Amino acid sequence: MSSPEYPDQRPRGSLRIAIGSDRAGFAYKRALEAELRRSPQVGAVLDVGVDERARTAYPLVALAAGQLIAEDKADRALLVCHTGLGMAIAANKVAGVRAVTAHDPYSVRHAVLHNDAQVLALGAGIVGLAVARQLVAGWLNLRFDPRSSAAAKVALLRHIDPSQPLAAPHGELAPADGRIEAP
Repeated sequence: MSSPEYPDQRPRGSLRIAIGSDRAGFAYKRALEAELRRSPQVGAVLDVGVDERARTAYPLVALAAGQLIAEDKADRALLVCHTGLGMAIAANKVAGVRAVTAHDPYSVRHAVLHNDAQVLALGAGIVGLAVARQLVAGWLNLRFDPRSSAAAKVALLRHIDPSQPLAAPHGELAPADGRIEAP
């Protein structure tokens, strides 16, 4: 459901979604993957693991999903573990990826509309499957608007260089290029 304020930037049915879980999130992954495959907004679902027998550590699953986004082979990723926290932390290690853990519609909405988060990590031990389905359905309908007031802050996130200080003296935001002028 797009609004004039946040229009869809891709045609319906064209979202490429990576999906992954650890063992704790496997049952949710399987159910949510089926929902994604039925969604008219989704053109492709890319499973990065695990299967029901695997014991792959969640950071490897999250990194695989993040790499697909970084390489423009996926537009978004849906990751599920026990809390969603570890998956988000691991996915955020991939340059250019913005991953969040969200367990309510308000957080999901703001993650996309205000932070241009491409990765949604859910906790199977935190929310019920019915809530997870609702969150994913809402997430699919949201698009970041690069003309929004949040765009400058997202641009700053894209330009943060780990070797540079993040704040100017007195707590002011550093310029988008990350450089801070000496007084």
